[in-house]
Amino acid sequence: MSDSAPPRTDVLVVGGGISGVACARALTEAGVPVRVLERSGRVGGRLSSPPVHDRPVDLGAAYFTVSDEEFGARVADWERRGLARPWTDTMQAYAGDGSSETKTGPQRWAAPGGLRSLVADLAEGLRVETHREVADVTPGPAVDGEPACAVVLAMPDPQAARLVRTPMRSAQVLADRPWEPVIAVALGYAERTWSELPAAFVNDHPVLSLIADDGSRRGDDAPVLVAHTTGEEARRHLDDPAGVTDGVAAAVGELLGLDAAPTWTHAHRWTFASPAEPHETPQDAPFHLDDDLVAVVGDGWGPPKVETAWRSGTLLGRTLAARVTC
Repeated sequence: MSDSAPPRTDVLVVGGGISGVACARALTEAGVPVRVLERSGRVGGRLSSPPVHDRPVDLGAAYFTVSDEEFGARVADWERRGLARPWTDTMQAYAGDGSSETKTGPQRWAAPGGLRSLVADLAEGLRVETHREVADVTPGPAVDGEPACAVVLAMPDPQAARLVRTPMRSAQVLADRPWEPVIAVALGYAERTWSELPAAFVNDHPVLSLIADDGSRRGDDAPVLVAHTTGEEARRHLDDPAGVTDGVAAAVGELLGLDAAPTWTHAHRWTFASPAEPHETPQDAPFHLDDDLVAVVGDGWGPPKVETAWRSGTLLGRTLAARVTC
């Protein structure tokens, strides 16, 4: 490095979802300087729970599960502090003909303050720059011309692919990785008239893939449902997410036997909601890290779950801490 070259003082994490924030947390705990660059006004990513009609509504991930021991310890701490709560191990499953059956499975967890509150808790004390739009990641590595000790792209593959230059190994790894879209629709009612849900998978339906009782998972019993569309339905309305609301409301009403229409609706588009084909990676390295010290993390690097995203970021952070010198 020449005397006039700017110093590489930080690891730069692009993306303030749970994988990026978990990576930054691991780096910080190892004493490595790191900054998180988030294009929106706050952290959270696809654990989004924006205020809608004066209460947070989970419009991204519907819940999370726990199988990893270390993630379980983190969740136990959140539960102890009232940030997370066990929600349900029982889901309904609707068939295309409208029939349903009850299915039990792993414990699903939720957050009284919305899932975004968990990312905000992880981000406490970190250096986070919001409203920071990144346009370019180049060999070196550098972000928009700023040299970095390493660069972490904490986002869906198609978004990361737009930022990296083609000579880089990351560009080859990210090329042509399809992701499925979803439009999440919050439906607010005058009162709760549906039977105990708390959530339902919807199979072989032209419009719906999932319904969640947001009042149940948040624990405040608000008369709010959140429905997720199918990928096909989302693709038809990516330019006009609100265009799905009438069809979604009608489909939810028909499945749940509701007489009343919602008093308000709110639609949110997720162009890249989940990977169509997750990367196959070793259990102890659920991420990509190339020789240029450009890395990619998230729930695309294993089973597409919140836990995967957290592990991906945490394990990459520890790997980078052992390799970089800032």
